[in-house]
Amino acid sequence: MTLRTVLDLYRHDVEAPRRRHYSHHTPSGSRSLSTENFFADTAAVAEALSERGVGHGDRVMILMDNRPEWHMVDLAVLSLGAADVPVYGTLTPDQIAYQARDSGAKVAVVENRAQMEKFLTIKDGCPDLKLLIQVEGDREHGVTSWDDCITSGNTRKAAETFWDRSAAIRPQDLMTLIYTSGTTGEPKGVALSHENLIENVLHSADRIPVNRNDLALEFLPLCHVLERMVGYIYMWRATSKAYCSVYDAGEMIADIKPTLFVGVPRFFEKVQQEIINSVAAAGPLKRALFHRALDIGRDTSRLRIRGKEPKGIFARRHDLADRWVLSKVREGLGGRVRFAISGGAELPAHVGEFFHALGIPVMEGYGLTETSPVIAVNGAGSGQLRLGTVGKALDNLEVRIASDGELCVKGPSVMQGYWNKSRRTTEVFDAEGFFHTGDIAEIDDDGFILIIDRKKDLIVTAGGKNIAPQPIESRAKQSPFVEAMVLIGDRKPFLVALFSPAFEELTKWAEANHLQFSTPRGLVTHPEVVQLFEDVVERQNAGLARYEQIKKFRILPESLAIESGHLTPTLKVKRRVVESDFKGLIEEMYA
Repeated sequence: MTLRTVLDLYRHDVEAPRRRHYSHHTPSGSRSLSTENFFADTAAVAEALSERGVGHGDRVMILMDNRPEWHMVDLAVLSLGAADVPVYGTLTPDQIAYQARDSGAKVAVVENRAQMEKFLTIKDGCPDLKLLIQVEGDREHGVTSWDDCITSGNTRKAAETFWDRSAAIRPQDLMTLIYTSGTTGEPKGVALSHENLIENVLHSADRIPVNRNDLALEFLPLCHVLERMVGYIYMWRATSKAYCSVYDAGEMIADIKPTLFVGVPRFFEKVQQEIINSVAAAGPLKRALFHRALDIGRDTSRLRIRGKEPKGIFARRHDLADRWVLSKVREGLGGRVRFAISGGAELPAHVGEFFHALGIPVMEGYGLTETSPVIAVNGAGSGQLRLGTVGKALDNLEVRIASDGELCVKGPSVMQGYWNKSRRTTEVFDAEGFFHTGDIAEIDDDGFILIIDRKKDLIVTAGGKNIAPQPIESRAKQSPFVEAMVLIGDRKPFLVALFSPAFEELTKWAEANHLQFSTPRGLVTHPEVVQLFEDVVERQNAGLARYEQIKKFRILPESLAIESGHLTPTLKVKRRVVESDFKGLIEEMYA
């Protein structure tokens, strides 16, 4: 069967029926759906949307946490030849209104009443937005219920019509508009076609050994193009899927017992820190056993990355370490994880090494929404993995490094362009059709790609020194007390830093050391806490050139967060927003 559209991938899911194909997990309980039930509801939603005027070329917004209904709406919309516009639940009404107006969406499918309030607030200012559908909870007047859609669309012809409509879709048809997070300015709607996603799915899947026997956990928001693309791989491989919210994943993953999942680096960092904290609280013997087992696991993982297996006494030593220690640690993630995928930002090398040593290979990749998204990813095959890099470029892409160090890419998964922004589209493509990623990178002799930093984030000091902040900021997070660090110094005589503290760990440390404080501000200005962070800075500076060293710092009395506008939904720092909001602190350091 020729794979032309995303619906062709989904057909593989339908043709491999099972009773518990999809499950949804929340703190209040879980439910499961069979292949047949999921498809019946998907076809019914497609019929209901068609009856309400959605057709080829229209746009439909989706604002839901991860759950089966997200994919039902996605597939239903695509079957009509329409495109969907995924919306992060953390966006404000004004941000949603911008996307609604810019995309010209005529329908929004929203999870609950709290999120629907945002759409009711903006509806009058979005003339194209005619229909609001709510999945669960009490509804305001004029909002259509999910159950009504299922009931009205559940006709005898719904299933047949679903596939008939799907067959008429062309690979070049617009499939989705995904808005960038706006870290470098006004959000842009990235226009991706079915062909873009299909090409990325097929070639990414060569690196990701997914099969029907797996249970894939989808907790990274499906608005995120990486989770979404990998979700289509799961469909193509007919993999069973478990859905849960990103906010609940840490608590629920042990009970769900997935065999694979996708996460952002911050998730892996937090899991590592929890394990280290647990070990630190154990007795001396258990601590010694853990660190010895981890060393053995690290040696074994290095062998396996080179395509070898431990033998003789080394194999027996690893078997014992795994049986008595490492397997017990893996139980915290359910005990069945074969591997995980990391994307969205740089995975610190020490974090990747830690999980490989535990026996959970983390495949780090790299890409952008504009490239559907994967440009490069480490793989499970021989010669496909190198820690500290984002892997080799996919086989269907051409990559090169521009004269200024910027990574450029060309291939069938690169976007159609930015919606309603032809000038911005022209700016990111060169005369030869290469898309300029905005990232500074290096490619080694074996083809592995190392991302240095965002081009726009490079700091040029008053002395003319170029500094990539991301590697320095990443190393700072090795301290359990540092949630994030933002390096500042563009056109300044020296570097300074703002620390976003890990308040939970910092509070525990302060209480253990009997520090007196009553507010977060009192905590971060306490002399002993300041000294604690001075030690972090001193360790940082020890491995840096003089012009890269941090001369002054301040500890923020609040964590950088999505809600405050300082982080994107994928937990990347909005550097310009941070610099603007904490301008006073920064000026104080340079006074």
